[in-house]
Amino acid sequence: MQRIPRHLSLWLMLMVTAFFMQTAQARELPDFTELVKQAAPGVVNISSTREVERRSMPFGGSQGQDIPEFFRRFFEDQMPPGHGQRGPGSAQELQSLGSGFVISKDGYVLTNAHVVDGADSIVVRLNDRRELDAELIGADNKTDIALLKIDGDDLPTLNLGDSEKLEVGEWVAAIGSPFGFDHSVTAGIVSAINRTLPSDAYVPFIQTDVAINPGNSGGPLFNLEGQVVGINSQIFTRSGGFMGLSFAIPINVAMDIADQLRDDGRVSRGWLGVVIQPVSKDLAESFGMDGPEGALIADVAPDAPAAKAGLKAGDIVLSVDGETVERSATLPRLVGRVDPGNDAELEILRNGKRITKTVTVGDWPEEGMPMASSGGKGDPRTRLGVTVASLSDEQLESLDLSSGVRVEQVAPDSVAASAGVRPGDIIVSLDQQDIDSAKRLSDVVSSIEGNRAVPLRLYRDGRSLFVALRLGEK
Repeated sequence: MQRIPRHLSLWLMLMVTAFFMQTAQARELPDFTELVKQAAPGVVNISSTREVERRSMPFGGSQGQDIPEFFRRFFEDQMPPGHGQRGPGSAQELQSLGSGFVISKDGYVLTNAHVVDGADSIVVRLNDRRELDAELIGADNKTDIALLKIDGDDLPTLNLGDSEKLEVGEWVAAIGSPFGFDHSVTAGIVSAINRTLPSDAYVPFIQTDVAINPGNSGGPLFNLEGQVVGINSQIFTRSGGFMGLSFAIPINVAMDIADQLRDDGRVSRGWLGVVIQPVSKDLAESFGMDGPEGALIADVAPDAPAAKAGLKAGDIVLSVDGETVERSATLPRLVGRVDPGNDAELEILRNGKRITKTVTVGDWPEEGMPMASSGGKGDPRTRLGVTVASLSDEQLESLDLSSGVRVEQVAPDSVAASAGVRPGDIIVSLDQQDIDSAKRLSDVVSSIEGNRAVPLRLYRDGRSLFVALRLGEK
């Protein structure tokens, strides 16, 4: 009997060992086939159409592609029919594509608010290729949730999970329509929980590395039990495409919003009436703190709940009802989930001492009303449609600016929104007049007579730019 050479025998042993190791690893990886079979019927494709005036995109480029890095709420405006054949000022039809899922057998559908924003018509396409007209029951821009209704009986629904039970490292999967490819499946893990993103302070996002692309917005995020734990909403990108950082709205948050939209047609959330800013290391030192924490109140709206409770500019909110305010962006979320009319106990730092204030939380004002430093509905900034916060001398110096105010909120369909102004922008000047405070902005807006365009200088992402702003009649 011929013996196998020792070196060949060793090679065979290594190959067999490698094979069994690969097999064992493969068995440990999750199998999503049954999940997809069960869940796919409840996932829908959503297309919406709206007519807009044809005009150049603000700040140059198309769809903001010239911006180096940003958070993008991901759906896609498809090019209108006859693109390039219509002149400026003519109407054009834009078609937007997104995803969603059925949450009740009688036809309620969840998706992102930005998928159906401004839509003149909405069509939901089911897994069996039926196309049904949808009614928009309501939308909440602050959490980016929209509730639709289609006519149907015994429709396929998805099982809802508990997003509070999610853990970092857990496997998750998404089903949606990226670039129009219906019912595409991608998978990954939970990278982080309770993420706060710029201008989205009311959502404790689930961060994943699941591939999300245009058309995925509004689609479900599943755990391994096939339960919906989130709604895919946006990504962080430098290229305009997926880079491994995607964010989903927790299903617990989404369903609370959906229930309010269905029952009341609007969303109620707690409101203090303050403008806040982060506590930097230097600010923490100046206030005698061991390190940065909490939310620094920069301004308090007259007659707002905070003012009535005795809160002042310079107070640092450290906790709400016993929950720590780790950073400034945490405060709106904690206050927002307090039912209007109920009391909230705030621990604050004032003059180096920790004290407690009880605030009767108010209801968030209607869109377009400033949340602080407002002066009420008659404030001229309501004409512009923005809420702004002052900048400290240190902040201005770090930006190499001599004046400016930060845009905190932009009301939908406002003059500012139409011009492309975004939360986070710094308003440097308006009508060639420097803006160094919220009051100065109000004064300049009040002084602009008639329906004429005026230059607005902004500072964004390390560069200055001008846009034309048409305020209209007073």
